[in-house]
Amino acid sequence: MNHKLELKIAIASLGRFFVLDLARELDRLGTHTRFYSYVPVSRGEKFGLRRQCQRSVLPLLVPLVAWQYYLPRLWPDIHERFMFHALDAAVSARLEPCDVFVCMSGAYLGAARYAKRRYGAQIWLERASRHILSQREILAEVGARGPTDFTVARELAGYELADRIVVPSSHVVESFREKAPHLVPKLFVNPYGVDLEQFPQRHETPPMTPPTVLFVGGWSIRKGADVLVEAIRKLGGVRLLHVGGIVDVPFPDDPRFEHVDPVPQWRLTEYYRRAHAFALASREDGFGMVLSQALASGLPVVSTDMTGGSDLRLTPALADRIAVTPVGDADAMARALQIMIDRALAGQVPQLADADRNLLSWSAYGARYARELAECRRRSEATTSTDAASAR
Repeated sequence: MNHKLELKIAIASLGRFFVLDLARELDRLGTHTRFYSYVPVSRGEKFGLRRQCQRSVLPLLVPLVAWQYYLPRLWPDIHERFMFHALDAAVSARLEPCDVFVCMSGAYLGAARYAKRRYGAQIWLERASRHILSQREILAEVGARGPTDFTVARELAGYELADRIVVPSSHVVESFREKAPHLVPKLFVNPYGVDLEQFPQRHETPPMTPPTVLFVGGWSIRKGADVLVEAIRKLGGVRLLHVGGIVDVPFPDDPRFEHVDPVPQWRLTEYYRRAHAFALASREDGFGMVLSQALASGLPVVSTDMTGGSDLRLTPALADRIAVTPVGDADAMARALQIMIDRALAGQVPQLADADRNLLSWSAYGARYARELAECRRRSEATTSTDAASAR
């Protein structure tokens, strides 16, 4: 048995997020995995995570979870403090022996310190966005709500504590290189996956008229909704279909713009089938998981250089259907969208081979993670053997 299967992995989250998918994939690979969160066990099972892998802390957090769901606008900064401290305490109380403690950055700090002190665990910090200082600067520039001082302090402390910082894209790496170059050796880049069964590849291009661009996500300044509107208006006859919530940017009162309120993830495939191209104009997005969904569904995508789109150029076929434009550049986005739409209408976006789609999957994501875990264990054991030999 190789090292990656012998490791005991503890994964601490809040809700489901992508780390439940990580827990499921590591469990399928034979790793001893325990997932700590306030996700009900029955819900975790619906996403494929075996009951025996789950350690729910929901009973200890019911008041805070209720506050979060039913009164989200009531003293959010106070709720954040209470929730993070409660999560640290609850997970520390339930934590079983582990070799590696994987946790969401900012949300966990005390539990990570406990895992390292009590079990000698390596700390693998999951950072889904840019370095917290870079993220705060970008959001402040456009007047969007940014992280609190409390969260920033926990993030920075977590970066220093971590043995590895797992990030989803190369532009996140660049933000660390800018803000904390000494942390770059800790970084491991692993783009998130997609459920290929939930997002099957379509076999036919939608009707030629009207040419349709799809955007899935919050209609917000952070997601670049204003830039996307400007880009679409530069394209004659092209319409935009938006699926998601309206956040802080007015939705255009224009027949070329269609809005659909948020739908369950399993229904998104209906909308991917209706589009000729997918757009993500985010100003700050550690990794746009919707890009993987769109690619898996057969759509060409246009994204900014702040979304992780370039990290999905995993094969020539995938690279051929990904265009990356500078953030905030509506002209560049419009030009790239027109090219992708023209190609789609001309039948020049061939089907992806199974080998290409499989690289977008959660199983491929989990396999990359497992290989990195095994390599870190190998290096650690080699260092221990060398130190022991030197001592003799």
